[in-house]
Amino acid sequence: MFIVNLTYLVDLAKVDAVLADHVEWLKQCYGTGIFIASGPKKPRDGGVIVARGPREKLDDCLQADPFWQKGYARYDIIEFEPAMMASGFEKLLAK
Repeated sequence: MFIVNLTYLVDLAKVDAVLADHVEWLKQCYGTGIFIASGPKKPRDGGVIVARGPREKLDDCLQADPFWQKGYARYDIIEFEPAMMASGFEKLLAK
């Protein structure tokens, strides 16, 4: 599994100008089964994505993000192997 930490590199006005395209991109990545959860950070200086699957597929997906393509965000990716989880979350590993 992966935690992707996005940090905005530009002001929010530029981010907001392509936010609709970013949301469409998110929907596409959810459709592939790679993304599990996502949302903005508080304070809103970036976002977080929880993902699964091969790293190569994640990298391909991230490179299609309008924020990435325009240089509006930095992506720090943390890979981890869950050793424990709350009941019901085991299905997240099943794909």
